Amino acid sequence: MDFTGQVAIVTGAGNGLGKEYALEFARRGAKVVVNDLGGGIDGSGTSDAAQQVVEEIAAMGGEAMANGASVADFEQMQDMVAKARERWGGVHVLVNNAGVLRDKSFAKMDMADFEFVLRVHLFGSAYTAKAVWEIMREQNYGRILMTTSASGLFGNFGQANYAAAKAGIVGLAKTLHLEGAKYDIRVNAIAPLAATRMTEDILPEAIFRQFAPENVVPAAVFLTGRDAPSNAIVGAGAGGFHCSWMTMNTPVVLPEGARSAEDFARAWSRISAHQGDNVPASGMEQSERVLKALKARPSADRS
Repeated sequence: MDFTGQVAIVTGAGNGLGKEYALEFARRGAKVVVNDLGGGIDGSGTSDAAQQVVEEIAAMGGEAMANGASVADFEQMQDMVAKARERWGGVHVLVNNAGVLRDKSFAKMDMADFEFVLRVHLFGSAYTAKAVWEIMREQNYGRILMTTSASGLFGNFGQANYAAAKAGIVGLAKTLHLEGAKYDIRVNAIAPLAATRMTEDILPEAIFRQFAPENVVPAAVFLTGRDAPSNAIVGAGAGGFHCSWMTMNTPVVLPEGARSAEDFARAWSRISAHQGDNVPASGMEQSERVLKALKARPSADRS
């Protein structure tokens, strides 16, 4: 997959996954904006991590620029994108990878930490996407890769803030997929499991070594390529890859006059059954499937 002539922005690219993404895009011909605030996994501190990655790219014969802006600041993201466009003419790929962790059980979590994690992950993903959106519409081409997580898809103890942000990112990605389709802007989400600073305290050491960040890169490259799908949620780690879906089953219509909470409780085994599971293409399909179920009732139940 060749990215020659394309410009790729990777946030959180000073270390770990982001660094591996940036290096791979450069190997495949892209000019790369290496964005990294240079902080720790909790968002504190600074470093020149982005510049070090730029130097690695230059050493391999590639072209890159370092950017130390915060994804949590929309104006800074606008400025980052403007500089990339001024230097290279456009932006074709955006990988929203930047993130922080401030884990605690919900009972002990400070709401300032809850808000901060959402601002970096969810607002940061929206800010960067908004900053490139008009450029991608104008050029009738764009590839955006959001970073979700198993925590956002399935929940995880001690990560209420992180899980809420990562679940929100899925909704954002799905909506941008719909709104960007006619401009050939394809939007996907990746749920990586990799041995990085953010997971070294979570994964056992023996397993940690198996989850090198390089094993996630193939999925990220595919999901941002010219022939990428759109609206996919892909899990990746240790060489294992899978897709996740948000589904709904066939609606169970309770007859009029029998729609009390007690009636609902009696029907719960049918309402909660994995029967006729379907992956809606948009939120409108929920209403459409309910209406379809209503029309399918026997005529006696409709009177």
